[in-house]
Amino acid sequence: MTVGLSKELAAEGIRVNSVQPGMTVTDIHASMGDPERPWRAADRVPMGRPGEPEEIAGAIAWLLSADASYTSGPVLRIAGGL
Repeated sequence: MTVGLSKELAAEGIRVNSVQPGMTVTDIHASMGDPERPWRAADRVPMGRPGEPEEIAGAIAWLLSADASYTSGPVLRIAGGL
């Protein structure tokens, strides 16, 4: 869908990008009753740890910046090597 929309909308100056975060340390795990969930799955991540929200936000900020003005269509996985 990301690639298709990026091709369809490029001529109108609309960029379409997708961010796919991996396991991330957020309050949602605690609110669901399992605050340690990101750490239990850390051994499956090549980097050996869950991500931090700031790491995901940095990638999104880049996609929104002028530095990414020629970027349209990628699926950016931010998942510690998964």
